[in-house]
Amino acid sequence: MSDLETIGVVGAGAWGTALAQMLASDSRSVILWAFEPSVVKEINAAHRNSDYLPSAELSPTIHATGELSEIAELDTVLCVTPAQVLGSVLAQIPTSPRDLVLCSKGIEAGTRRLMNDVARAACPDSAIAVLSGPTFAHEVAAGLPTAVTLACEGGRGQWDRLSPAIARPAFRPYYTDDVTGAEIGGAIKNVLAIACGLVDGLELGQNARAALIARGYAEMLRFGEVMSARAETLSGLCGLGDLVLTCSSTSSRNFSLGKALGEGQKAADLMADRRTVAEGAYTAPVLAELANDRGIAMPIVTAVNAILAGDSPREVVAGLLARPLKAERGE
Repeated sequence: MSDLETIGVVGAGAWGTALAQMLASDSRSVILWAFEPSVVKEINAAHRNSDYLPSAELSPTIHATGELSEIAELDTVLCVTPAQVLGSVLAQIPTSPRDLVLCSKGIEAGTRRLMNDVARAACPDSAIAVLSGPTFAHEVAAGLPTAVTLACEGGRGQWDRLSPAIARPAFRPYYTDDVTGAEIGGAIKNVLAIACGLVDGLELGQNARAALIARGYAEMLRFGEVMSARAETLSGLCGLGDLVLTCSSTSSRNFSLGKALGEGQKAADLMADRRTVAEGAYTAPVLAELANDRGIAMPIVTAVNAILAGDSPREVVAGLLARPLKAERGE
């Protein structure tokens, strides 16, 4: 057992398991909370999570648990639950961790709150940070080089605590205090990744995908400006970097969802598999509502929302192409 500080990870899906494996790469003790008893049993007995991250052989210093009380007293906890259940899970933690690092990307349906607002309401005594960036779980678990944004609401003091605990030779965090910007980048890129998957599924070509990434990034910047996010945050790892990654590969669950929709499958059927959550499908309607309420032009987000609601992908794409011509640095 390592004498380094034990770190908690809440959520044993692919991303949570990958983060636990990365944190344990220096023999640190990691407590990984999982919802499913079968996942807890397999991780502890066989050092594997075949349901969510079958490619990884997990470190023996990772201890899985189904009891949130086991992570309650830890100073540093990474929360990696699906965005829509973050609040309900955090509300069950008996006490608040000193530093709560949010790794979920999305906007809460109904309340339309960002994850940091959800976490602050559930754990008012915790210092909130957001970890976001271009990260495929299987690559992080394999120890491949990865760089991320670590946004600390507590500023440099919190960064000085967290960065040594989280950084590893192949996992490099970069500092910002723009928590809102880090969250917006992660939430919007999921929706735009669905759009890029649609382009692939409809066989519209790489020119179309490149144009969509660029115009989608413009939508991200417009939304961020209204929400008081900094443009330089969105131009970094947690915005543009994450956007490029997830809009270019079927390793992205959101891209894969869009591709399947473009190939003619139905959203309801695709979303029935609860083991792989495409967060963009839940974020799209909330984001479209927020954009409409605030008068922010986000035609790609609106189009994705319409397709998820059942509209024909080809007809929606035709509508996008028929929009009035205008200057690039406008709507």
